[in-house]
Amino acid sequence: MNPKIVCIGELLIDFICKDIDSDLIDGEKFEKKAGGAPANVCAAAAKLGQKVGFIGKVGYDSFGKFLERTLIETGVDTRMLYFDREEPTTLAFVSLRKDGERDFIFNRGADENLSFKELDLDKLEEVKIFHFGSATALLGGNLKKTYYELMKYAKSKGAFVSFDPNWRGALFGERKEEFRAESIKCLAQADFTKVSDEEARIISGKENLEEAVDEIHKYGTRSVVVTLGKEGTLLSIDGEKVVVESIGVKSVDSTGAGDAFIGGVLYKLSMEENPNKAICDFEKTREIVSFANKVGAITCTKFGAIAALPTLEEVEGI
Repeated sequence: MNPKIVCIGELLIDFICKDIDSDLIDGEKFEKKAGGAPANVCAAAAKLGQKVGFIGKVGYDSFGKFLERTLIETGVDTRMLYFDREEPTTLAFVSLRKDGERDFIFNRGADENLSFKELDLDKLEEVKIFHFGSATALLGGNLKKTYYELMKYAKSKGAFVSFDPNWRGALFGERKEEFRAESIKCLAQADFTKVSDEEARIISGKENLEEAVDEIHKYGTRSVVVTLGKEGTLLSIDGEKVVVESIGVKSVDSTGAGDAFIGGVLYKLSMEENPNKAICDFEKTREIVSFANKVGAITCTKFGAIAALPTLEEVEGI
């Protein structure tokens, strides 16, 4: 059976430094984990129990095969995961501080070579929700073109479009205006947008967070959530706002927590007959965000993005 949710973007190897509170200069011990923002979202929704597919490209190498196996074991449909025989699998090296925050170095590879003509659109006929996670997609290459083409395709068939700009300073550097401009293009197509407080300010040009959210709405997206860590999540639908509290946990690794949150949101929305209608119901969406906060928080209590994702039973047991 074809998936109800698909996520497009990078699937990569996170090499996580096991020397806690050490930067990448001094770190010596690294552990291999599957990662990549949209892949994390995909795995999160699959582990919660939904039929989910991933669209992306990895190298035809041992890392790429490991990533394919990891997604399959998590319950993700990998029929639209493609292998590149020329470029290696994308790698990320991640150091962790005591507070669970991260530092990145990316070695980009095969993920940027995915072309729209490679996609089997017949496998997307039953998809209700398309998620676009753009940590590397907006940098350029064929993936960027494919990203926009698939977004147009999703809108043309009336599907629900989710967007996470996923700003990474290590990737864009000083190119904030380019990141902002590309994100605004996506916001015009998005039904749901998740941003961090930093991303909200970069994209909107506003320092005040509520003003930033109001500005983001002007670009076209109807529902916006701003993840605030232990403070919870700011939810805004058509300008009506509330901060939805999270649960208290001891964070050891925040890698993938925001992606897990999105996976929780999309899982709940996929259970609705009409996700576009459901997202406009403020109280229903507030409950969905509360559920997703738990998914994200639990993820912070374990190492590794995909490996740390909770099951539905774990979330409902809190």
